[in-house]
This record gives sequence, C-alpha cells and structure tokens, in this order.
Amino acid sequence: MIYTVTFNPSLDYIVRIRNFRAGQINRTYYENILPGGKGINVSIVLKNLGHDSTALGFMAGFTGKEIEARLASFGVRSDFIEVKNGMSRINLKMKSDEETEINGQGPLITEEDIEALYAKLDKLRSGDLLVISGSVPNTLPGDMYERIMSRLEGRGIDIVVDAEKDLLVNVLKYHPFLIKPNNHELGAIYGVELKKQDEVVPYAEKLQKEGARNVLISMAGEGAVFISESGEVMKSPAPKGKVVNSVGAGDSMVAGFLTGYMENAGNCEKAFRMGLCTGSASAFSPDLATRQEVEALLATI
Repeated sequence: MIYTVTFNPSLDYIVRIRNFRAGQINRTYYENILPGGKGINVSIVLKNLGHDSTALGFMAGFTGKEIEARLASFGVRSDFIEVKNGMSRINLKMKSDEETEINGQGPLITEEDIEALYAKLDKLRSGDLLVISGSVPNTLPGDMYERIMSRLEGRGIDIVVDAEKDLLVNVLKYHPFLIKPNNHELGAIYGVELKKQDEVVPYAEKLQKEGARNVLISMAGEGAVFISESGEVMKSPAPKGKVVNSVGAGDSMVAGFLTGYMENAGNCEKAFRMGLCTGSASAFSPDLATRQEVEALLATI
C-alpha cells in the first residue's frame, strides 16, 4: 500500500486575472478550488494513473472537511487527524502577468495530534511505501521528517522524501528509497547555482553518497536527471509543450516515477521516463496529469 503525508493540507483557490494591478479591483476570468499539498498532489496523480493510496496528515474546521470531500471526488482515500484548534488553510494561487501565491497558516497541531499520526504510521507494514513531502508548519517540531523515519527504520518500508534543505539533508542517514529535489533546491544545499544537467550530476551523486538510494532531480524545461541505486546516471530533455500550470509538476513526477517503477518490476529507466512525462503532463495542463496525457508524451521521447 502507498501512503502520503501532508502536514499542512490546503484548499487551493486558483484564479486567473488579466493584467493584475495592485491597489485596484481586479476581476477573475477563471476560478477553481482544489485540495492542495504536495503529498495530496501525489495521491491524486497516483489515482489518475490507476494506483490507490491513502493520504495522511492533519485537517481542521470546515476547510478540512472540504479537503476530504474533494479528495474523495478524485477517488482518493484520506485518513487525516482532525485537529481541534483552527482550520485548514486556504492558499490563493493567482495567475496573471506573473504568478503570485498567498498561503494560509493552518491549524494549531498539538502533541496529542502528533501521537495520533504516529499511531497511524505504526500500522504500516513491510513492503508499504510512504511519501513524505512539503514544508513543516511552525506548529510542528522542525525535525518531524527525522522523527518519522527513525520510527519506521528497519521495518521494510520504502520512504520517498521531497523536501528542501535541512529537511532533506537530515534524513539521508535513514537511506530514503527516493529523494526528489529540483536543481535549485539541490544548488541551495551546496551553495552553488546549477543550470545544466552535467552540472547537476556530481551534486546529486553527493546526496547519494550521504545516504539516498535513488536521486531524481527535476529541472523544469531542462528535463531531469536520475541516479539509480546501482550508480547508473540517466539524463533526459523535457518533452515539448506549453507550460500553463507549474503547481504540482514536481509532485506529479514523483507519482509518475513510482507508477513506472511498480508497473515495470523496478525498471528504473522506465520509471524515470514515466516520472518525467507525468511531471510535464501536469505542467502542460490546467489540472494534474491524467494517464492519457502521460502516455501521449511517453510516445514522443
């Protein structure tokens, strides 16, 4: 079974505005509300590709109930901890001449809530797969990733981590199955600027030497780089298409990689290409990638 963890789920209110002007009344010409959060995106895309998962995390208030309802409309099962104080956040994603985001805070998560999440994670069994991704809200301990991975260590559970800076670096000692920083996040870890695939490879190899089993680096229009557990280096340009939505593309790549890996008996090359095309399919669509969109791109690379 696949599980995803989103510590601070949201309702993403997505609007499009022509020629946004600050300090004036602006009217939308497009609106949509989607359940948001990196782990949630992974669960939705997995379902779109034909695979079930359970979305874990924290929710609160009427917005939390709406997140659950909208996830259910995608066919995704959720098993959130219901937090008593506050409400799940609403994030505004405004697309105009530039993209602007205003993200809410989220509810107050207590030690009791954290223990409830641990109780759910303790039920995972050998052979299960857990995806932990996204930022940690300030109401949680900053080492939540480490706490979870330490708790599950040695139980035969493959863990995927998609996070930035210390959240990622500090869990490498637990040998995550897969990590997926983008080239900017990778550069920030080592204090360098990485623009080209050849520049990315040695730094991705450093992450592997520090403990990651498989390393997948997304690079937007530059494509992606993958270094397998056996040390094989794979590079690919991005599929051709017009980017209309950057939200969830990296999460879609994770879901696509896992799908390709599961459907092809652990073939990393096929998983890599599936991940690349799934991330691109989401970027080329107003919504998250569908199986049909992914397969159309796979036929082009």
